[in-house]
Amino acid sequence: MKKFAVIGATGLVGSAVVKELAQRGHQVTAFARNIDKVQKADNVQAVAIDANAPDFADKLVGFDAVVNAFNAGWENPNLANDLKQGHANILIAVKTAKVPYLLVVGGAGSLNVAPNLQLVDTPDFPADVYPAANAVRELLNELRTRTDVNWAFLSPAAMFAINPVSFERTGKYRIGGDDVLLNVDGTPADISVADLAVAIADDVENKGHLFKRFTVAQK
Repeated sequence: MKKFAVIGATGLVGSAVVKELAQRGHQVTAFARNIDKVQKADNVQAVAIDANAPDFADKLVGFDAVVNAFNAGWENPNLANDLKQGHANILIAVKTAKVPYLLVVGGAGSLNVAPNLQLVDTPDFPADVYPAANAVRELLNELRTRTDVNWAFLSPAAMFAINPVSFERTGKYRIGGDDVLLNVDGTPADISVADLAVAIADDVENKGHLFKRFTVAQK
């Protein structure tokens, strides 16, 4: 049994990660602004806190790993700026708390679709999503310059949350690096939220991608 923290524990991904880690028997601390939606279990502790709180670093001490599934809310008109501020404050807190492993759940926008072409820069990428996707890409670019924080960065499959979300858990997935993973017919792959949570739990249990970005898709 290990101790894990999940930031953004009531979101689509965060709530699935809390569930998966708890089912594996770990002690899970679920950080959220509103804890009413946090899964109830004996090994899940819900903590109401904002990632921008000045004492957030104190809350992150003592964990084996932290999953950062922070999202400032897709309906938020200041989403891009709030994402930047939230992630910046989380990194400061993680560094101060000397977190041994931070897994940032990012987006697929920074994955390559061709040499020197990332998904976020393709003509069909939604203009309304671009500012937030670009902010997360900038976060990855910053992380790649840093070794003072023990980071890893996960980009879900390109069609995750673009296709209707599946909650089916197969327990299987495949791993890639910086390129969009494809189906056998050449189309971009998807992954269920439950299998994404499986991949996240596997990674933080093993600290599997220190100082690396990786992607996962359905198998």
